[in-house]
Amino acid sequence: MTPVLVINSGSSSFKYQVLDMDTERTLASGLVERIGEPVGVARHTVHAAALASATGPAPAVLDATRTRELPIPDHTAGFAVMLEAFAAHGPSLSETPPVAVGHRVVHGGARFFEPTLITPLVEINIDELSVLAPLHNPANLAGIVAGRTAFPDVPHIAVFDTAFHQTLAPAAYTYAIDAEVAASHRIRRYGFHGTSHKFVSEAAAAFLGRPLGELKQIVFHLGNGASVTAIDGGRSIDTSMGFTPLEGLVMGTRSGDIDPAVLFQLERRAGMTVDDLDDLLNKRSGLLGLAGSNDLRDIRAAVERREPRAQLAFEVYVHRLRSYAGAYLAQLGGADVISFTAGVGENAPGVRAGALETLGFAGVEIDHARNESAERGIRIISTDASAVTVLVVPTDEELEIARQTLSVARP
Repeated sequence: MTPVLVINSGSSSFKYQVLDMDTERTLASGLVERIGEPVGVARHTVHAAALASATGPAPAVLDATRTRELPIPDHTAGFAVMLEAFAAHGPSLSETPPVAVGHRVVHGGARFFEPTLITPLVEINIDELSVLAPLHNPANLAGIVAGRTAFPDVPHIAVFDTAFHQTLAPAAYTYAIDAEVAASHRIRRYGFHGTSHKFVSEAAAAFLGRPLGELKQIVFHLGNGASVTAIDGGRSIDTSMGFTPLEGLVMGTRSGDIDPAVLFQLERRAGMTVDDLDDLLNKRSGLLGLAGSNDLRDIRAAVERREPRAQLAFEVYVHRLRSYAGAYLAQLGGADVISFTAGVGENAPGVRAGALETLGFAGVEIDHARNESAERGIRIISTDASAVTVLVVPTDEELEIARQTLSVARP
């Protein structure tokens, strides 16, 4: 067994998962949340893979999730609670300790373009890059510090959301603003969701039995946060998110692309402050702003009831998807594969059909029965005659982080 512990740390919570990299199966997972509040919550689930004997089959169902409520003042205390859960419910990390710990870090700037062994200098750099991701990098760093305290004798690896997009050419990542201002404040396109885009593009190539280096791919990662990436031969050449995750597609609560002059108008005419505008575009826009809900299931139900706000929200959402699909077909010079992933991408056939409805000119043909099927897992939803293969590919960012972690810990 080769266990790898994956940590995804937020400001008041962290998720964890232990995977056996010999089989790439999840052994246990959990969530520690409400850190710093009077009462925190810790949930721990032991998965079937950990319950199976060395020779016997895995049980048919997962073990029940254990939940505790107790004060969790900081991330270090949260890691102690996590270790107590492993000791009480398994799998035992004392008997089979992790060979490495992988940490999701949102922003690596232009400095980090691959999974990186965490050293004190790397911690300093992650902290310094907090100016580019003030809501994420400090929280990621808190998880790193707590993790290195809990597991001082194993390598800790940082896996950066932005790293996959470091292959963008200058023409793709440069904004057309004053060059000195941009350089002074590190203003450029960085892109996000890179771990998911990398995993899905590689999974698509493996599923089709084709070399990754031969494929031109478009990957739609559609969840509450959403992005699309053009991938040529396994390399990101363009992506919708930019300096921050706000740019690009319409999302659950984020506006995506918008004329910057709208902000000037709202400041001058509505008296909105910078903080007001930040809150508007990141938390009160997107599907929530248009339809009153950031859950596409609610919006689809409202569309069926013929509610005008919901209908418009869905049409705006799909219109933006089509715009990026067309743009990336042009950047790639055509596509071999288009994949949909994440919560909406994997579960909303109407979104998939709408996004590709006008792409017949590029050889895209959706098989509506396949697209509407309740089948799960990676699957083809295009017709056999389609010149472009369209896939649904469940993403697994934790597995991708674990793979990248192990590639550094055991090169």
